[in-house]
Amino acid sequence: MHNKKLKLLVPKPKFVTLITQCYQQLSPNGRKIANYLQQNPMDILNLSVSEIAEITHTSKATVSRFFRQLGYANHSDVKEEIRSTRHLGHPVSMVHDNNDYVNQELDRIRQTWDNVKTQDINELVHAISMASRITLIGFRNSYPVALHFRQQLLQIRGKVRLLPLPGQSLGEEIEDIADDELVILIAFKRRPRIVKQLIEKLPTRQLVLMADPSAQIYQHQVQQLFICQLGQELPLDSFSAPMSVVSVICNQILASGKFSGNNRIAAINKIYTELDELE
Repeated sequence: MHNKKLKLLVPKPKFVTLITQCYQQLSPNGRKIANYLQQNPMDILNLSVSEIAEITHTSKATVSRFFRQLGYANHSDVKEEIRSTRHLGHPVSMVHDNNDYVNQELDRIRQTWDNVKTQDINELVHAISMASRITLIGFRNSYPVALHFRQQLLQIRGKVRLLPLPGQSLGEEIEDIADDELVILIAFKRRPRIVKQLIEKLPTRQLVLMADPSAQIYQHQVQQLFICQLGQELPLDSFSAPMSVVSVICNQILASGKFSGNNRIAAINKIYTELDELE
């Protein structure tokens, strides 16, 4: 029999919004707690302060201080706030806690889109459409997301490049960035140290960052920040949420009509045929 856990079908809890607002002021350990609870807000109802501390590799004192920084007297105040929302009549559903991978994936995607505004997407679509060139940068596990992003964009517009090139340094490429170019940095957790240096080096107005919640520390150093949830239920991260964001952005660019007159897709398909590249 599967273990089951209650999950509330409610709007985003108030304390999650407060975490986002206070993230810059949190200590490194406080951010560990924030990262976990942003992705698993309903665990507040199921876990004690000690259990939250154990999961986030912090201490009971740090967890208690975390809730006070959000404006609550203690952990119980947060639980009571969520319970009061439940008493207003919001429904409760039963989902499997273990082995229910589909629901886990959907949760990550929903949590991600709860924090992405339509205006954010529209602004990025406009920026990508107007830039002279798009530079996508990704390291480690972020590289495949950046590669996929580039491949999708190349079907819509030209002048899209991916960095770093295998075995090459970045200095020459960064020096080559034009004033009307857009840089999209994909930087999920366990980021190499060079990510921080790049964010400090690149012009804020030209820089978009897509990352996990731990990157909220860079909120004021980039033009746009897209936070994607990777999940913490399993040993390895899931990238379904960032892939969903990439898909929506690229489809919105295509739907905008900005590049509809250049027949790029038809031209590419013609070359596929001439080269006999695809089945």
